[in-house]
Amino acid sequence: MLATLAYILPLFYGLQGADVVLSCSLIEEGGGMGGMMGGGVFKRTPSTLVFRDLVENAGLSPELVTPFNPPETPNADDLIFELLLPSIQIPDADSLLHADCNEQNIVCEISRYVPRDAEPDSLPAHFIGSVQLEGAGLSLTLVLQTSPSETVESDRPPLMQSKLNLPLSQSGTLLTAVVFVVFSRVPSIVAPIGGDVLLDCGFRQKDSIPGQDVALEWRIQHRGNGRKILDMKVREMEGEVGSDVLVEREGTSAEADLLVREGNASLTLQKLKVSDEGTYICTVGSGEFQTQQVIQVHITQPPLVSLSEEKLTFQDKEPKKLSCECQRYYPLDVQVEWLSQRPSDEEPVSFSKHSSLSSHRQHSDGTYSLSSYLTLRPNDHPPDTVVTCRVSHTALDTPTEVALTVGKPEPETVFWTVVLMVMISVAFLYQALKCSWASHKRRLKWDSFSFIFHQLPSSNWCIF
Repeated sequence: MLATLAYILPLFYGLQGADVVLSCSLIEEGGGMGGMMGGGVFKRTPSTLVFRDLVENAGLSPELVTPFNPPETPNADDLIFELLLPSIQIPDADSLLHADCNEQNIVCEISRYVPRDAEPDSLPAHFIGSVQLEGAGLSLTLVLQTSPSETVESDRPPLMQSKLNLPLSQSGTLLTAVVFVVFSRVPSIVAPIGGDVLLDCGFRQKDSIPGQDVALEWRIQHRGNGRKILDMKVREMEGEVGSDVLVEREGTSAEADLLVREGNASLTLQKLKVSDEGTYICTVGSGEFQTQQVIQVHITQPPLVSLSEEKLTFQDKEPKKLSCECQRYYPLDVQVEWLSQRPSDEEPVSFSKHSSLSSHRQHSDGTYSLSSYLTLRPNDHPPDTVVTCRVSHTALDTPTEVALTVGKPEPETVFWTVVLMVMISVAFLYQALKCSWASHKRRLKWDSFSFIFHQLPSSNWCIF
């Protein structure tokens, strides 16, 4: 299950900024990153996440804001995480403020976190929060560190949260500060084959130590297989940036200077292939903290659509087969529809049920091709009928259509075809008669010569 946004309420404190209040789930039994987005195996407890002064100069009229009021009587069973953000600026944080107006849900989960080289029960306590604006919006992974509660002159000890066994503030909230955050402003990308893409990832850290190493790792997961594509370790000393970089994919890069100086951990991928599709994990580590963001990359390629014939004419009553070729598309799913509109029809009529499909053909680059066949008959498709092949695919904003118009039989062509056949027949007959007459003449001439020869006296036969 996913925790959804219950409400977002902006609140001004001295008109300096706006607060954002989210409905979340506390994930138990999930030390470190183990419980985040982990499905139904972990117990979920409703909780509240309050961002104090998340957006400065929000520009909202006081009449339009609804204040968040903590419980009048603090309750040890309430889980209200109050975040103080004086030192870390979160990019595009105003998108959380306006999510409710834009009818967007926010997924929010919190679990315990153990920093590097720390004991699980050590103080201050740490939590990790995942805040995801649905619909390819802002995504945050926050490391929260508990802050000391207000000191009050009283003999009574502070109220302890029943589940976490941590002291609560006078208003019954658990005071925390954001000490580390990894974010992405574009957690889902659609890109074409052969194109270049920038995977947005960045981080902010409170009280970072000069000269501290920053580690960046990018991995890809797809269909149960994973591999590292970039590993970078960066350090800035006396104004100079040194880095160790391991690149496992050609055409992959990240900027070491931007990583250590601006917290920019974005990755550039050049000349995308189908094999580059998958879930990319951006992991950033600095000092005792390490966390990550997930970016989805979807590869698409629209189909090239064509008909097997440019013109179609029925010269007799025999049907003709027409094919619609859909070539080099990705991903696999493609829909082909056949439409026919005769001159007397007001709207095209679907002929898809009379069509047939070939099997998908996969090319060496991972793209697919498909053929759809339709048998046209003269009675169903008279002259001037428009036959259309309409193709829908996820890479197309609107379906692609290719069409042809059934032509009329050309009378002149039929006439000259008949004339040519007659002329060939006459020529053949003439040649046959000519040969027969020549043979007859030779026979007559021989018969005459033979008659004269036999009339001569036999004495004249001998020459000597």
